[in-house]
Amino acid sequence: MTPTPAPQDRFDVVVIGGGGAGIAAAIGAGRQKARTLLLEKMPKLGKKVRISGNGRCNIYNDVVDAAGYNSEAKAIVESVFSRFGKKDIVHFFRDLGLRVYSDETGRVFPMTNQSASVMDVLELELERLGVDVRLNCPVTGIRKEAGGFRLETPTGPVTARHPVLCAGGKSYPVSGTDGSAYALAMTFGHTMVEPVPSTVPLLSDDPWCRHLTGQRIKAAVRWQIDGTTGPRTEGDLLFTDYGLSGLTVLDSSEEISIALGRGVPNEPAQTSLVVDLLPFMHEDELQKELSHRMRRKFPTDKLLAGLLPPKFSHVLADVLETRNPAAIARAVKKKTFLVTGTRGWNDAEFTAGGIDHRQVDSQTLGSKKCPGLYLAGEILDVDGKRGGFNLAWAWASGIIAGREAAGK
Repeated sequence: MTPTPAPQDRFDVVVIGGGGAGIAAAIGAGRQKARTLLLEKMPKLGKKVRISGNGRCNIYNDVVDAAGYNSEAKAIVESVFSRFGKKDIVHFFRDLGLRVYSDETGRVFPMTNQSASVMDVLELELERLGVDVRLNCPVTGIRKEAGGFRLETPTGPVTARHPVLCAGGKSYPVSGTDGSAYALAMTFGHTMVEPVPSTVPLLSDDPWCRHLTGQRIKAAVRWQIDGTTGPRTEGDLLFTDYGLSGLTVLDSSEEISIALGRGVPNEPAQTSLVVDLLPFMHEDELQKELSHRMRRKFPTDKLLAGLLPPKFSHVLADVLETRNPAAIARAVKKKTFLVTGTRGWNDAEFTAGGIDHRQVDSQTLGSKKCPGLYLAGEILDVDGKRGGFNLAWAWASGIIAGREAAGK
């Protein structure tokens, strides 16, 4: 007797979300010979991958370990990387035919310096594996039923033995990651760590920001929250009409965003950035230099000539008028900007928060709330530093979740 063919829209694994983690999950499942469907709500796969690294795609980092991620997620990050770590990521892309290089900071890019090259090799692998890819196809509902799960889409229902939820967080909503996927996970009882923008410019009403708009300098900053001061980060700082940006600000923004976004209602945290405008000079060294300049009769508005751009003589005019080396050095080395907020999701590179990672198995990424469901990537409350850490998590967690879903 000839067996009845399986319905066209019944799959072993259905991956929801066609970003980095979703593509990796589909490849992981496809390589296990599972009949795999990849659903993406946008017109193209990997829109966020395509714009990452200013279009160059910072694929991973030479140093990928749990130290690069939020401390709460250390255990799950270590578990996933123990099964698919940096060496595996390197081999994965080399096997796809992608050639890469690392810069002086350890960030790894494709040799072409174009994210399109990354997407080309990933899409070729999806095609080779026979993964069914459907674009412009959001999942509007999901429920568990006998033998698997039923997913609702605009083109009709799809059934899967195992869905893998990889639909991202909330940063860059124009790329499709607008947070709507959280509701799919919460259908099965998952709860969230409140998502807040991470690696994001900060708002400040300090007059310096308006007077120095467009000025970029090398600086060092420390966040300050309710009197507690964070670690020092160095890099470029950009003054804008809304506040502060630049890499050193982005690197210091997560703790401030969490304090502002997850604080006690009606009791806002006191958040500031303490900025060292001359990170290459110690404070006592600057005092000596200023004293030397005063002995040489430097004009007041030229006391910082050669150290800071000319615009700074205007914003520091009051303290420069004192001609007090200690007061001037203190003002330059410890300028404090009160932070009132962040630029929000449209300008955030990553999401801090998401579905509580403690509700998934750290080895398989299978849901503890709903057996048969898997979660990977930025939808979980795992976030890394700038420099390829978040894409490394996407590749690794996606591969693990896809493999596990296919093998069950």
